[in-house]
Amino acid sequence: MQKLSEDTSSEQAGLAGDSPDLSQITPRARFLLLVGSIGPLGHAPASGTVAVAVAGIPLCWLMRTYLTLPVYVAVTIVFSIASMALHHAGDRILGEADSRKLVWDELAGFFVAMAIVPLTWKSMVVGFFLERFIDIVKVPPANIIDNKMHNGVGVVLDDLVAGVYTAAILWLLGSWLV
Repeated sequence: MQKLSEDTSSEQAGLAGDSPDLSQITPRARFLLLVGSIGPLGHAPASGTVAVAVAGIPLCWLMRTYLTLPVYVAVTIVFSIASMALHHAGDRILGEADSRKLVWDELAGFFVAMAIVPLTWKSMVVGFFLERFIDIVKVPPANIIDNKMHNGVGVVLDDLVAGVYTAAILWLLGSWLV
């Protein structure tokens, strides 16, 4: 994670204030922002919800269908760590804290939410709405993380907390979701 932030800090030289001159962003930094926003999804209204609906649900379905649980968990962990690095670097490039344009955190939270429940259309739909609600409301300790940690780790951790809460609720609903 440190390597990524060091690489991008030199690339954003000349960017000042909250509104960076986007013409000064290097091609590498532009690519990072493109990946972090999942193309146009990060620029949509309610970008996090749109990103999970358009990219997160299908990707989660594919991963849960074709990966074993241990591999799914490993991929989710690696994705979450990569999300922290991406959000840290992307926010620095954009001169924003928890930029709405970067949406990997939302996907990481959804992947955690869906890790231990039976994979059905009902669990995906309920999981989607429940995780988005819990993430938006910022149930403790997510609200504390959101208020105190203004870096890539904090940006992603509050979504992971929402994912854990959602997973627990979905697990309790168990047989209703099958």
